[in-house]
Amino acid sequence: MHPSEVLFQGNLQPTLLPACDHYAGSEKLMRKSIALQQELGPLFDITLDCEDGASAGNEEAHARLVVALLSADDNRFNRLGARVHDVHSPFFAQDVEIICAAAQRLAYLVLPKVHSVDEVARAIKLINTHAAKAGRKDLPVHVLIETHGALRDVHAIAALPQVQCLSFGIMDFVSAHYGAIPASAMRTPGQFTHPLVVRAKLEIAAACHAHGKVPSHNVTTDIKDTAVAANDAQRAAAEFGYTRMWSIHPSQIKPIVKTFTPRLSEVGEAAAILHEAAAAQWGPIAQHGRLHDRASYRYYWTVLQRARLAGLTLPESVAALFNGTPTDLPQEAH
Repeated sequence: MHPSEVLFQGNLQPTLLPACDHYAGSEKLMRKSIALQQELGPLFDITLDCEDGASAGNEEAHARLVVALLSADDNRFNRLGARVHDVHSPFFAQDVEIICAAAQRLAYLVLPKVHSVDEVARAIKLINTHAAKAGRKDLPVHVLIETHGALRDVHAIAALPQVQCLSFGIMDFVSAHYGAIPASAMRTPGQFTHPLVVRAKLEIAAACHAHGKVPSHNVTTDIKDTAVAANDAQRAAAEFGYTRMWSIHPSQIKPIVKTFTPRLSEVGEAAAILHEAAAAQWGPIAQHGRLHDRASYRYYWTVLQRARLAGLTLPESVAALFNGTPTDLPQEAH
């Protein structure tokens, strides 16, 4: 049996996605981002933005541009997603209809500014209607949690089968408090200390992990100093349990990916433990005076999966464990 089947035995297996979600809203930045993805490989996703990151007044043409980019040969890894207008916008249905024509090449759709689980469910129903016309079932949906209502329903939203990832929209969330949360809470260090923002981040991460989904941390608005993005990513991972983060400038991509990638020492430790565990038919083992069983094996198996997704070469001792991997990694990243 494959390790995923042995270690989880029918229980929920966590979704894994590339650690960086890079947003681009203009044609120039979209094409530049796609070129960088071709260079680096599918180590990061690109979200082609039709909402806040795009200019207003040319919505239909912009959605058709997204379809053209999705359908082009430059989309080598099928790791391009799209953020549509919010469900209350007159352009939402138009975005969905146009973009889902390329659903076969689309990694996911992002829903912004939802206010309830019911809104998400209705949006998914419309998405499925149009995606089915293009021959795609169960198109992954990512949901931005940036309103009071979405945060209230966050566990129910994460429980929806088609929802793959929840992202924190910190700027809209802070703005929704109309001055009760200071602007300093949109950035470091305030974003990691203000109680209402901390609560939102923890609720999102907890909901994702309870339902095997991916929590994606908010943007770093400082685009000049890449060390700020790296520090934010480190704190998001170590203190809040996030496994993915937005990028809004190409210079942020590598620091974010590097920060979320397991250290080589941790990869080596995971490989040694799982190699011995496999030899013991996944029964308990003792290594360096410490007992390990399937509870710890699940942790170390996830470490190896994350390392592989980040493009690291795994030790030969565990390479065979990935033969015939079920659906625990994005198909395009295999």
